[in-house]
Amino acid sequence: MHPFLATALDAAEAAAAVHRRWSGRVGVREATLKGVSDFVSRADVEAQQAALAVIRTRHPHHEVLAEEDDPDQPPPSGHAPLWVVDPIDGTTNYLHGHPMYAVSIAVVVDGRPEVGVVTCPPTSERWWATRGGGAFKNGKPIHVSDPPDLRTALVGTGFPFKAIHLLEEYLGQLGRVLRNSAGVRRGGAAALDLAFLASGQFDAFWELDLKPWDVMAGILLIEEAGGVVTRVDGSPIDLEPGSILGAANPEIQRAVAKLVNGP
Repeated sequence: MHPFLATALDAAEAAAAVHRRWSGRVGVREATLKGVSDFVSRADVEAQQAALAVIRTRHPHHEVLAEEDDPDQPPPSGHAPLWVVDPIDGTTNYLHGHPMYAVSIAVVVDGRPEVGVVTCPPTSERWWATRGGGAFKNGKPIHVSDPPDLRTALVGTGFPFKAIHLLEEYLGQLGRVLRNSAGVRRGGAAALDLAFLASGQFDAFWELDLKPWDVMAGILLIEEAGGVVTRVDGSPIDLEPGSILGAANPEIQRAVAKLVNGP
């Protein structure tokens, strides 16, 4: 086992326990609005505290980048392993009792995720991967799908609800992909969407505006499951916010990219 994997699994489970404790007891009335349709609740804060308590106890000299941290905190130095934590990806779903939400935890070294864990408490599904060690769901190896072409592909997506200025561009992309694929699905939790791609439930996924804590674990899941993932323009993904385009194979990725980057 990778030396950081046990910690990542335990930290994700600590956060998931908080999800379960507050499930049905907090809603949008109890949450704070950070931005357009962007909520933070007591469950988010406590789940992050629970996860970070595990991480910092075992690895006190590592760095942390977490969604609910102080936005004025200094940026990571890059000199130590970086734990990238989303305590509840899909908070709006969580607050409405919709079962698509998860914990996402990754360990990034030299800009690349080396360990990734995504845990979905409502379904008891747990995905994890280590670089060079493969990807797993509930202990069983997983692999991306093998769609013959885009016409047969089910494509996941996410709306740019935090970046409304991208909406017109996105709607054009959505229309083109919808007309040229087997269908498009939007669940509202990118970490789970990427896990679905890694385990063959989606054939591709794209979104225009995501943060590193949304995607770092999922990127590793996809790569270790045999898929490909980049920015929409084909460039590598780093710790800056931005787009993502993943697919089961390079051919499907190129086909989606052509539509997404179309007129």
